[in-house]
Amino acid sequence: MSKVVAAMSISVDGYVGASDPEQWFPVHDRVHNWVFDLAAWRERQGMSGGRHTISSDLVAEEFANTGAYVMGRRMFDFGEEPWGEQPPFRAPVFVVTHREREPLHRTGTTFTFVTDGIESAVKQATEAAEGRDVFLSGGASIVQQAIAAELLDELHLHQAPVLLGAGVRLWDGIGTGWTELAPVRVTPGDGVTHLYYRCVR
Repeated sequence: MSKVVAAMSISVDGYVGASDPEQWFPVHDRVHNWVFDLAAWRERQGMSGGRHTISSDLVAEEFANTGAYVMGRRMFDFGEEPWGEQPPFRAPVFVVTHREREPLHRTGTTFTFVTDGIESAVKQATEAAEGRDVFLSGGASIVQQAIAAELLDELHLHQAPVLLGAGVRLWDGIGTGWTELAPVRVTPGDGVTHLYYRCVR
């Protein structure tokens, strides 16, 4: 049975990116640099080499369990060109957007643009996943909307050991009701701590 899983790299003080465009790349690199040299991540990008670590095993597990993806339009727009003709998803991707667009077909991946909200995107992704997980790949707004709408089954936080002090906070805009979380696993990695939670309903 499909689970809806959100995974985000995040600073200790809760930031997932920079709000200042000039700081976007430095902040992105600092929060996400734990993943770039992992064997599982590099393989998915079509690259060879990389480190075989517990973090790589967890990333490989997320890839293997995922049958469809949901992302925001900003993430898609940023990634469309660098992803090229062979995007790293290898599964259907549903893009939440206010701008209509015909489906985009690439090798191993079809991007479907959903204009009627996060609930519709998750429903379509669940059908497409055929029993595997639906993975919310970002950005922060998509995860916030899913938390507020009580759509999440699991939340995976890859916590980088840094205090950023400013930027885009994951915990803004998640609604005013409580969301109880049950710890599933806590795994120390090299330069990151993996915190996995199940959402209790």
